Order: sequence, then structure tokens, then C-alpha cells
Amino acid sequence: MSVYYNRRKKEWQYDFWCNKRRYTKSGFKTKREAKKGEALRRAMIEQSKDLPSDDIPFEQLVQERLDYCKAHNTDHHYWDCYYLGQRWLSHWGDKRVRQITTDIIERYLKKIATQGKGKHLANRELVLLRALFNHSIKKKLISSNPTKGIEFFPIEKPVKYIPPQQDIDKILALADEDTRDYISAVLETLARVSEINRLQWRDVNLEERYVVLYTRKRRGGHLTPRKIPLTQTLFSILKRRHQERDKSVPWVFYHEYWSHKEGKKVVGPYRSRIHMLRSLCRKAKVKEFGFHALRHTGASLLANNNVPIFTISKILGHLSLATTEIYLHSIGESERAAMDVFEKARSNATNPKNPSSKTKEDDEGK
Repeated sequence: MSVYYNRRKKEWQYDFWCNKRRYTKSGFKTKREAKKGEALRRAMIEQSKDLPSDDIPFEQLVQERLDYCKAHNTDHHYWDCYYLGQRWLSHWGDKRVRQITTDIIERYLKKIATQGKGKHLANRELVLLRALFNHSIKKKLISSNPTKGIEFFPIEKPVKYIPPQQDIDKILALADEDTRDYISAVLETLARVSEINRLQWRDVNLEERYVVLYTRKRRGGHLTPRKIPLTQTLFSILKRRHQERDKSVPWVFYHEYWSHKEGKKVVGPYRSRIHMLRSLCRKAKVKEFGFHALRHTGASLLANNNVPIFTISKILGHLSLATTEIYLHSIGESERAAMDVFEKARSNATNPKNPSSKTKEDDEGK
């Protein structure tokens, strides 16, 4: 029986096995109390079966997260998670989640902070590690996040380099026609590179002069469209490319590359062309910059010409005006006017010129 009277201790107790584990408790005055205690314990055991357990392989968490990123996020974000995931597995691939403590993660991040890219990379890894554990909690795979409470490393944020138009012109002058068209498409739409890479001819309306750009920079990874009017420069480029296009290829910009998956050469959109852009920067002997810097250049140029921030935000594809403000690196007229007021106020405080403050001698002289 699971409930019995202990003659030596002169009390009732329960004693039973469940899932190869023994549960026992004594100290009950009556048999009824012991049975009630046993029923309560069994109910708690049943309830705990539905709760997440941290006794699962860490490798399972990483794979679940990568599967989610591949389905819901951009390729760039997926590969970020993939490469860092391989790094984490090299350290903790043989561990279970409960063995990866806050202290272990802190020591790992501190080591990263003293190497290579240092604190910037350590902070980036902390962001993605926290997302990994939070995602697993949401999916009820685990119950706690060991990164909770870990603080980011303090870093010195540099001023964002915004390439001047002269440097951009030098780059365009050295590029071949296809590359020049590609860079111009990024520049003339202020688009993300991923948006230009996935641009297809069905998204180009030459009659009404606009393109439809799609981004996954949304909660849930939904592919969200927005219309961008064509400048005359980009209209001419797309019109020419449309006339010369291969009708069997849907993308506006594409290349032929070797596919290890298919074992042959295939035609498809670009993933990244950052090496091409950096190579052009070196040839033009200008400071290196990436495609994303072109968005900052364009946003600042619009702000300098009094385009409302709400309109700039729509063009950039931002949901928040706070995000757009990060892209505005120009000094506005309001800041200049404020500093002029500040300078005049300091000057007046140093050399007061109040007509009412006349000395007694001045009055007597009159």
C-alpha cells in the first residue's frame, strides 16, 4: 500500500514510485490526511509533466532557433545566427541546458570581449544568445533564461561615416555598367541591399514610375511591401535593363554561380556584394564604406532639404521615427539657431549693455 501507519514513529505516511522515482512523506496524524497528501503530490507530478524541462540538449535549442530564423528572418540574420550557433556548439554542444549557467556565459563573453572585435562582438553575441533562450522559453522547451541579468559591455560608439557625393561619384566612374546600375538602384531608392537583391520585374512599374520593395524587417518576419517612386536616373536605368532583359529570369539583378546543392551552375539573385564595393573603394582611393551607408547619405540629404521626417521614414521603410532619427546625421537649422542664441546670451552676460544701468557720474555730467 502507498499509505501506511509507521508504528515506530507513530504517524501516517505515504510512499510510492512514479517515473522511476520514489516519493515519500511522513508526519500525518490520520490516514485521511496521508491520502490527501499523496493525492496532492501525484497531482503536482502530473502538472509538472506539462511544464518545460531544462534537462534537454543545448544542441536542440540551437537547431530549433536556426529552423525558426530560416523560415521567418532574412538570410543575413539567419547566417549570423548560424555561424554564432556553431561557435556556441563548439563550447557547449555536449551539455544540457541546465548545465549552462549565468556564470559560464559571463566568463565566455568576457573572453570574447578581450579578443578580436572585442566588446562589440561580445554584445552582439549576448543579444543573439538572449534571443535563443527567450525563443526556447516561448516554445516551452525550457523554463528560464541564463542570460537574464547579464549586462552589456560599455563601448565607445563612433560617429557614423557618411560618404560624400564626390566619393560615390568616383566609385560609380570606376564600376562596370551592371555594377553601376546596381549601386545606383540602392542609392536612388535608399533601399536595403536585401530589397534590391529580391527585386523582380513584376515589382517594377515603368508606366507609373515606381518600384515595390519588400522587407522582412518586421515582427514575425512577414515580407512587407512599400512603393518607392522612381527618380529620372533610376527610371532610365530600369527602362534600358527591361529592354535588354532575359525574359526567362525574373530578377532585375542576378548572376550565375556554382550551386554545391545542385552540383551545377545556376542563375539567381545576389546575396551580398560588399566585397565588390570595398574593392571599388580601394581602387578609387576613398575611405571604405558599405551599401548601408548610402541609406544614411540619402536620408541626411533629404533632411538637409527640409523633407519631413515622416516622409523620410516611409521611404526608408521604418516603423518608428526614432529609428529614422538615427539616419539623420546632418546638423539642422534648429540646432544652428539654438547655438547662435547661446553664443549671443554668453556675450551679453560677459558685456552687459543695459541702457537703464547708468552711473551717478553720467547723470551729474548731464
